[in-house]
Amino acid sequence: MQIRAFYDEPTYTLTYVVWDEATKDAIVIDPVLDYDPLASQTSTKSLRELETFVIEEGLKVHWVLETHAHADHLSGSQYLKAKLGAGVVIGEHIQIVQKTFKGIFDLLEQFPTDGSQFEHLVQDGETLKAGSLDIEVIATPGHTPACVTYKIEDALFTGDALFMDDYGTGRCDFPAGSASDLYDSIQKLYAFPDATRVFVGHDYQPGGREVKWETTIGKSKANNPQLKGSTKKDEFVKMREARDATLAPPRLIFQSVQVNVDAGRLPDPHGNGKRYLALPLNLFKPTDDLGEIVVKDLKDAREAAE
Repeated sequence: MQIRAFYDEPTYTLTYVVWDEATKDAIVIDPVLDYDPLASQTSTKSLRELETFVIEEGLKVHWVLETHAHADHLSGSQYLKAKLGAGVVIGEHIQIVQKTFKGIFDLLEQFPTDGSQFEHLVQDGETLKAGSLDIEVIATPGHTPACVTYKIEDALFTGDALFMDDYGTGRCDFPAGSASDLYDSIQKLYAFPDATRVFVGHDYQPGGREVKWETTIGKSKANNPQLKGSTKKDEFVKMREARDATLAPPRLIFQSVQVNVDAGRLPDPHGNGKRYLALPLNLFKPTDDLGEIVVKDLKDAREAAE
């Protein structure tokens, strides 16, 4: 098995091409559609680079695998589906995420919340075939309810569940996220042999070090500053919830999620031929008509004064 990582610096995202060198059967994990939020402009530079690599290597891409509905970048899955004929896969609990965000974005009544926008919804314990590649599915909820880890031979592709061993884990403060669930999910991963390779969904380069994307279960259990092998569940949940309370929302959360719950499809054009993304106003701190934060208690009053 061969693995090629592509790093998207603006969103710190790792995309992987995984293939069988003998048969050329391949899959792509978590592709990125370039997006400039200031111009509200998409482009396919990163995807074309990945496509060129696939063509030059003579690979047959069977599936585009999403580890979850990302909140920090737009998925490039539809480009790869159109150009390479690959179906789009995500965890079955995307239905929970779709139902949650359908209300937040006030999506059309006919917007499906059954996951039917994707070619296949995988279940915990399932083995997905991609030619000669066997992809084992491990449900790892916590960051979102729909998060899955993909195991191919000795490698785990953990998405936003488990990051590099010098950084930590995914946050759990998105709607329907759960630090308790994430702890249990990572215990599943920590049950694998120490030599099992881990390929992460993001690398935030702590201390300004060079980008990395591969570690091991053993290193994670020994070194992870947020969740070592010896960390107790209550310790982790307390730490994770306290840390998450200090974090700002991801820069592209509104743009990303409404596209990604629809399997990476861009919004349909309006009558004027233009596409529009919906941006909720004051979602996290509701305001009155004058734009002032609505104060319900002392905590809200302190936040409003900041």
